[in-house]
Amino acid sequence: MVERAKKEIKTYVLITLGTIMLTAGVYFFKIPNGFATGGVSGIGTILGKITPHFSAGSWIMVINVFLLLIGFAFLGKQNGVRTVYCSMLFSLLTYVMEFIAPLSGPLTDQPLLELVYAMLLTAFGSAIIFNAGASSGGTDIAALILKKYTSLDVGKALLAIDFLVAASTFFVFDIKAGLFSMAGLFAKAFLVDSIIDNINSCKYFVVITDKPDEINEYITGELHHSSTFTPAESGYAHTGKVMIHTVCKRMEAIRLRRYIKALDPHAFIIITTTSEIIGRGFRSI
Repeated sequence: MVERAKKEIKTYVLITLGTIMLTAGVYFFKIPNGFATGGVSGIGTILGKITPHFSAGSWIMVINVFLLLIGFAFLGKQNGVRTVYCSMLFSLLTYVMEFIAPLSGPLTDQPLLELVYAMLLTAFGSAIIFNAGASSGGTDIAALILKKYTSLDVGKALLAIDFLVAASTFFVFDIKAGLFSMAGLFAKAFLVDSIIDNINSCKYFVVITDKPDEINEYITGELHHSSTFTPAESGYAHTGKVMIHTVCKRMEAIRLRRYIKALDPHAFIIITTTSEIIGRGFRSI
């Protein structure tokens, strides 16, 4: 029970950190420059420009609350407590920032620099949130509804919506904001997945050695992972060998590699990078 509570607290700390990064990217860099790269933040940025008496932060809050209610109506509990927490925290932080740190324009006169920070902060924030098993809500909820009730390709439908949002900045703001928004849209498509892969990256070891028991003892006793043995034969000397298969986290991989080379300098080690490890000690389905 205590371990479960600690894990849940850690998850919400990560979600909060990711949401703060997401909010910073949207509020300080996207909204002042008119970078509408899709999603609720993009729609809020455009509506905030059209309705000067109703800010972008206010629109983001209204739209997110509306979509959450729609989500509960059509999806029920599938909407998830974590997603509700993240969505409301993002909306609230964006709204509150308008009073704590009001902005009358971009922070700098370098729009490309601001686009880079907008994309990096929102991509890192979103990746942390997704990796913690949540989402910032918004158009993700619309995607789940489409997936449940239609045969539409959800990915293509969301991309089309984001494209329309980004394209509208040509008319609501100007050509420069439109071009930057389109560039940001395409960058976003690659950044989030790339960052998630890096966060989850693990190392897959294949070790051919004469000392499998000692290596296995280190893997199970020190790294708390398991391993699989496969009998092997040297093609050169035709001597018996053992092939050990195991997977570990990135920092553990450094320790394991050092240990193997110190124990058996003649061991043959193959190390590959993977981000999809499903099983005990890694990710559950």
